[in-house]
Amino acid sequence: MMSRRMKQIAVAATSIALLASTALAPAAPVPRPNTAAPAPAREPDVAYGAYQRGLFITAYNEAKKRVDEKSDPKAMTLLGELYAEGLGVARNETTAADWYRRAAERGDREAMFALAVFRMTGRGGPRSTEEAARLFAAAAKLGHASSAYNLGLLYLEGQMFPQDFAKAAELFRAAADAGNPEAQYALATLYMDGRGVPKDLRMAARLLGAAALAQHVDAEVEYAIALFNGTGIAKNEAAAAPFLRRAAHSGSPVAQSRLAFMYATGRGIPANPAQAAKWHLVAKAGGTNDQFLEDFVRKMKLEDRTAAEQAAKPWIAALGLRP
Repeated sequence: MMSRRMKQIAVAATSIALLASTALAPAAPVPRPNTAAPAPAREPDVAYGAYQRGLFITAYNEAKKRVDEKSDPKAMTLLGELYAEGLGVARNETTAADWYRRAAERGDREAMFALAVFRMTGRGGPRSTEEAARLFAAAAKLGHASSAYNLGLLYLEGQMFPQDFAKAAELFRAAADAGNPEAQYALATLYMDGRGVPKDLRMAARLLGAAALAQHVDAEVEYAIALFNGTGIAKNEAAAAPFLRRAAHSGSPVAQSRLAFMYATGRGIPANPAQAAKWHLVAKAGGTNDQFLEDFVRKMKLEDRTAAEQAAKPWIAALGLRP
């Protein structure tokens, strides 16, 4: 049986909750030891610079020039992105896929990732999970964090490959070490449940904290709960509040409910019955109910409860929920 957390992560593979492509991020220069002669200056990436500034026609022209003159795979990847999103050119996913393919064949890991996403989702050509997995694996070997994470999801899900928690953990760790918050959260859940790795609540808390600082909503919730309960980390109820508050504002019903509990009990933050009732009502509309909070709101004075309901309405409306 998979835990609730693991099911949530595994669903990401099924629903193709792939990370945003970093195809257009310029590669960081590799540090080199000092030598007698200084290294030549790196050629400025005019095409990418134009793309960053929103000058898409200039980006296209400069990228096309580099392809024609140098067969530059980074420029091919940029052309793929421009065609994929219809920036400066008419949107054409088939042409985008072709540019990604040409760049991937020349070893560009960002193009491999972008083409893998296309193959996984059926954009610009036939859908092929097998081809997507091959491309993810190739890019992951070249150090592409998002590819390692998504390949890990496929091993976690157990449909494309036999389910292998240890292999998923290995891939998540590679992406987590590169600073990928989704992978940090996924690896933390494996440590919490002892799947593919020895159960280690301290390591789990460390990974959750890193992902929470990157504003990964589920990690913010889990890390706050760990802080509140002292699970794998020193107990600190007050430190849990900012993480729950941020996740609550991002629309997490669990965070909204836990924040309501803190306001109701005055644990970690000053007691505030009105805020407790408001957040409970918002969480309840999002599908998370708590009997303690239900009783807390029911026992409030009618005018206070009515005021809380009015305060909750804009939040519920903004989240597209029904009270």
